Amino acid sequence: MKIYTGGGDRGKTSLFSGERVGKSDDRVEAYGEIDELNAILGVVTASLPVDQNRIREEIHDIQKDLMIIGALLATTPDAPHFGTLERIGRDRIRDLESAMDRMELELPPLKSFILPGGSMPAAWTHVARTICRRAERRIIRVGEQGMINIELEAVQNLLIYINRLSDYLFMLARYCNRVDGVPDIQWKG
Repeated sequence: MKIYTGGGDRGKTSLFSGERVGKSDDRVEAYGEIDELNAILGVVTASLPVDQNRIREEIHDIQKDLMIIGALLATTPDAPHFGTLERIGRDRIRDLESAMDRMELELPPLKSFILPGGSMPAAWTHVARTICRRAERRIIRVGEQGMINIELEAVQNLLIYINRLSDYLFMLARYCNRVDGVPDIQWKG
């Protein structure tokens, strides 16, 4: 199978549900930002110390979740196959919360704002966190424009998951600094 089709040469692309839209369409931007987040998480895993298999597995699970989210965003909710797409369930949200709770037990209490940075894995994780927040804003905009129905449980769970994911990434950045013996950079305003 060839990777190139030529179908997008005139600035249009197809959603999973078949509609042709402009490549600058907010829906395309939303799942493009999810794709960007997925890619940067690949960089995070590549930068982790070799002994961090648990974190690596968590991130791989998150990357799989992001593929599901991208598919949901790329499919019009009234498309016949929308109902058959895999969903992000409450269990995946609880998994993120449990992981944050586990990391928090190993971290010193946060007493001030911190600057992004520290170790290489932590710095990349902070980049991922900001991309996640941008994707969240874009998804909300798509909902406000009526391109997705934010009343659907699948979309509500998706939004909760993305919000929780940015919190997870913040905790993970701090955890990566702790693993590498690098203190968080305190912001002194």
